[in-house]
Amino acid sequence: MIDIPEELAATQELYNGDRGREFIAGLPTLIEDFLERWELRPDGSPMHGVAALVLPVVRRADDTPAALKLQLLDAESAGEPVALRRWDGDGAVRLLDHDPVTHTMLLERLDSARMLSTLPGTRDAVLVIAGLLAHLTATPAPTGIRRLGDLAHAMLDRTPAALARIPDPGIRRTVADCAAAVREVVDEPGDRLLHWDLHDENVLAADRAPWLAIDPKPLAGDPGFELWPALDNRFDADEITWRFDAMTDVLGLDRARARAWTMGRLLQNALWDIEDGRPLEPRQLDIAHRLRTHRSRQQ
Repeated sequence: MIDIPEELAATQELYNGDRGREFIAGLPTLIEDFLERWELRPDGSPMHGVAALVLPVVRRADDTPAALKLQLLDAESAGEPVALRRWDGDGAVRLLDHDPVTHTMLLERLDSARMLSTLPGTRDAVLVIAGLLAHLTATPAPTGIRRLGDLAHAMLDRTPAALARIPDPGIRRTVADCAAAVREVVDEPGDRLLHWDLHDENVLAADRAPWLAIDPKPLAGDPGFELWPALDNRFDADEITWRFDAMTDVLGLDRARARAWTMGRLLQNALWDIEDGRPLEPRQLDIAHRLRTHRSRQQ
């Protein structure tokens, strides 16, 4: 019997309600089913994030280490196996098997004890992320992946109502500026395969490569939309413009477009916060302010 982490049960109930509770209740049976179906045996304690449970396993036939990942299907996770198949282990964790009915995946085993976040130097970590992004986003997005253009148009449609709910004029102006930046690029959203959530806890060490990406929430779009997590993660206000310049250099991006799509990430986060009744995070507003100021100096 596999113990289901209480933290995972709590987040599933918080974010998915009855559906989340049903998922947690069914996990023990689901795990046992896939241990038998794919001829696996447990090989360690389960791990989890906000949405998924990951169980270290080995294949009984040849003792190959692997990881069994179980999560609820939603708009963000639906494209994960498609993207992993397209990357085929090149810069990302390799997909070994997938069940389309339950969305259960069998992945190669990486070193969960060696996240990129364990690197003491944030600049080194940012350069690793930039290198992975340059590699991953070189791939054209396959058909069926959710599209950045659709998300961007939907964000702009939601912006007027959100702005009306922001009492602070300075914050309202920042969010409006983000929307204005998105309007400049929304009709050219790009067609690359994006990870969307590549921060330094979604990069693990491996035997076959120094670092590999995990847990994509794939999009078809412009690589400039990928920069936000590395700007926000392990936040350091004085490093924002260095990180932005370094990543755009490594990825070979047009900085004006990359800035606009990065502002789009703040708009996305702001809309979620406003619609859920949460205050906007000061550090995220600071990132937007510093990027706007940086643009003015360059111009």
